[in-house]
Amino acid sequence: MKAFTTRERLLASTMIGGAMLALAAVPAAAQDQPTQVGEIVITGSRIVQPNLVTTSPVTQVTGEDIRAQGVTRVEDLVTQLPQAFAAQNSTVSNGASGTATVSLRNLGSTRTLVLIDGRRMGYGSPNDTAADLNQIPGQLVERVEVLTGGASAVYGSDAVAGVVNFITKRNVEGIQIDAQYGFYHHRNDYDGPGNLRNVIAARAATNPSQFRLPENSVMTGFSREVTALLGINAPDNRGNLTAYAGYRRNNKVLQRDYDYSSCALGAPTPTAFTCGGSGTSFPGLFTNFATYNFTLGPTPGTWQNYNAAVNAYNFGPLNYYQRPDERYVFGASGYYTLNPNVEVFTQLMFSDYSSVAQIAPSGIFANTSTINCGNPLLSNTQKTQIGCTPADIAADNSVPFFILRRNVEGGGRQDDLRYQSYRGVVGLRGEMGPGWDYDLALQYSRVQLSRTYLNDFSVTRAARAIDVVNVGGVPTCRSVVNGTDPNCVPYNIFGFVPGGVTQAALDYLQIPLIQTGYTTQQVGTLAFTGDLGQYGWQSPMASRGVQVAFGIEFRRDALGSTTDAAFASGDGAGQGGPTIGFSGAISNQDVFIEAQVPLAEGQPGMHWASLDLAYRHSNYSTGITADAYKFGADWAPVPDIRFRGSFQRAVRAPNVIELFTAQGFNLFDMDEDPCGPAQTATLAQCVATGVPAPQYGSAALDSPAGQYNFLQGGFIGLEAEESDTLTLGFVFTPSFLPRFVLSVDYYDIEVTNLISTFGAENTINECYFNNDAAACSRINRNNLGQLWIGDGFVEDLNTNIGGLSTSGVDISASYGLDLADFGMDGFGGLNFSFVGTWLESLVTDTGTGLVYDCVGQFVSSCGTPNPEWRHRARIGWSTPWDGIELAATWRHYSSVTMFGGNPARLDYEFPAINYLDLSGSWQIRDNMRLRAGVNNVLDRDPPLNASVGTTGNGNTYPQTYDAMGRFIFIGITADF
Repeated sequence: MKAFTTRERLLASTMIGGAMLALAAVPAAAQDQPTQVGEIVITGSRIVQPNLVTTSPVTQVTGEDIRAQGVTRVEDLVTQLPQAFAAQNSTVSNGASGTATVSLRNLGSTRTLVLIDGRRMGYGSPNDTAADLNQIPGQLVERVEVLTGGASAVYGSDAVAGVVNFITKRNVEGIQIDAQYGFYHHRNDYDGPGNLRNVIAARAATNPSQFRLPENSVMTGFSREVTALLGINAPDNRGNLTAYAGYRRNNKVLQRDYDYSSCALGAPTPTAFTCGGSGTSFPGLFTNFATYNFTLGPTPGTWQNYNAAVNAYNFGPLNYYQRPDERYVFGASGYYTLNPNVEVFTQLMFSDYSSVAQIAPSGIFANTSTINCGNPLLSNTQKTQIGCTPADIAADNSVPFFILRRNVEGGGRQDDLRYQSYRGVVGLRGEMGPGWDYDLALQYSRVQLSRTYLNDFSVTRAARAIDVVNVGGVPTCRSVVNGTDPNCVPYNIFGFVPGGVTQAALDYLQIPLIQTGYTTQQVGTLAFTGDLGQYGWQSPMASRGVQVAFGIEFRRDALGSTTDAAFASGDGAGQGGPTIGFSGAISNQDVFIEAQVPLAEGQPGMHWASLDLAYRHSNYSTGITADAYKFGADWAPVPDIRFRGSFQRAVRAPNVIELFTAQGFNLFDMDEDPCGPAQTATLAQCVATGVPAPQYGSAALDSPAGQYNFLQGGFIGLEAEESDTLTLGFVFTPSFLPRFVLSVDYYDIEVTNLISTFGAENTINECYFNNDAAACSRINRNNLGQLWIGDGFVEDLNTNIGGLSTSGVDISASYGLDLADFGMDGFGGLNFSFVGTWLESLVTDTGTGLVYDCVGQFVSSCGTPNPEWRHRARIGWSTPWDGIELAATWRHYSSVTMFGGNPARLDYEFPAINYLDLSGSWQIRDNMRLRAGVNNVLDRDPPLNASVGTTGNGNTYPQTYDAMGRFIFIGITADF
């Protein structure tokens, strides 16, 4: 009999318990009970308000939007908003944390505060402190409110770029079951610039093992999700319990299935793309980085010259475009009113999430620097060509020798990431007396990580498996002979001794790397809200008195990470450096106060006028104190138009990772070393930074994979960031055009004392192109002048740099009309919605005089694309046919160009991209609704670039563009 796993037992118990609750309830259709309209809490304030007006702009995404777009990941919908950018998500494979995060204004996910029902989420991972949206099932979401700009005075640290608040469904009564199935479909007929299909076909003719044109039509990335909601009201209508359970599974998508990602792009010619790849290749690159670069010859035991245009390894096909994942979620929320003064409430959430990130196979990445001349795996001809004399062979001396060889026999490197997340809120709220309410809440969340990195090579074992001697005619590891490592198996890769790479050798060389870790967050909040109007604090021109909220909050964030010896020592050949465990915690105590001051209402020229004020003082265990505040005002001279503006000071204290991360190597992307063949730096400059004069201009200085070493790490002396946000705008609701709403808001956000790194590539540029001595001192080259092998690196530790700022304009509009009003009886009704953002500036100031603007730019220091204009427009049609609704969505991204790139490059510019999405729903029965849709209906190919590095994926940026073709989905919702 099958043994059930813990998560299966937990899920089953939740479903059974939920079913029992449902059976106990009076039968009723599942529905969200209407919220009392009189008083509403809007994101960005703790004060209930009589209408949906705020001094800071708030954009909404509804649960209906989630269903209409067919998303199974809530981050995919949120990041369609022009104000939001993806950070970590399902399309990240190289460097994936396994989490899903969002970055408002592209200021970084750590500067975006994520809330659930107005209460903050904890760290998403011990490897990424940003909140993990994988914990939130889409069907549980009633709406998402996005407030851009500082909100630290209300919510505390981290709300620098803004707040994303997920409002969940409550007061559900009955049972609701939702199921959806979807997949990607693409036609491989890439017709963009660069003649790419012909380039791939030509490479496939000479190297079919690494290159091929995929099938003309591909269906992949199948997804399925089932969610059950059930709710019951208390018999006396004094409370409600709502529970949910869900399962989601998304299949992998491989880059080999798409023509535009089936080869890793190299530097393009002026008229065509090229297929590049990595020098860590198959059957390998064998070099001393001085006099020879060899690969295996056609005859066993011979060399031939290595030609990068022919022999570079195509690492693209095995990389995941979309990581496979599996998720179980369940939880419950409820409240019960004991008496008018006491209501108890709770919210419990659990998720079990697993995903695998796969990239190209590991191997030996120049991790060994010598080879013994008596090695029986090499022929005498091979030994002579690499510099071994007869005396060296006889004495078994060693000569300089680097191996760059891909482990094609072992398959792709797989990062198996598993998270279990718990979150609980309990509290009391109610009336203290006339006009006064209280809210006491205790909150705890925990994330548990179990990570296993598979199929990587051990640097230590690879060195032993190459160091081979002859024992009675049998090639044997020297470590076996001397007893250092009796388990060693020779790595037979030189083509001289028959047999090649055996499974025994792979079993010896391939090691798992293991990390476990946790994050916890504890929050205690006591807040009071009151109406001071009862004490005479009221404008004579307003019907409402001054409203206040004040209280105290305690928060403690902690994390711990434990890595095995292989991770901690950097023994994983394909890791780019060690992953070192660490732990730490930060606590803070806050006091806050907020006030809304109505100035006038219903007066001539003053239909409405009010002020919003807020202040928070924070005291951190690291010794940092911080003050955040807000001043806001709105004025509606007439009901048709309202002007609003606010100024907010926000803070972000350094988090545990930024403070305590152990120092260790990592990789950064750079097209070329200025001291290499490009020779964009002078000989004198390069020699001064450690390049031996004979190596100046050498191809050995350029990393074959475009990746170089940098030294990363935390800094306990970090100070808090501060940001100032100014917003000015208006809302237009003309009485002559009912159901029309237009809002236009200008925003300006400036972050100072930015917690970041200077940037390894910025350090390179400042040293060689601006003669910055401090930058040059952070460049540490190895004895051959390289920055990508061994102990060559650029120091780039966490620090406080100058700042980051952005400004622009948000435009939002909606309109609904009944076609009968225009003489079109029987044609139903239309509704329109539009949200767009013009990005005026996105400026980084390194604090050393280097300032750059990333508007309309991508790659290098600018990262993912930053279009000057983005919008999403939707038109919905409520048809005259009973229960049928149709919708079309237009998503637009303006063109972007390469930051610091050559305009003559074929891939210098990404053109403007437009996507069309279509969806529809049909009310089959009173309690059953069917929906279906296609996103990216026209199957637009993504724009391509050869320099996206690990910031992108598959020669493009799937975080921004639809890289996997059209997405087709069908779903059904049933209420009981």
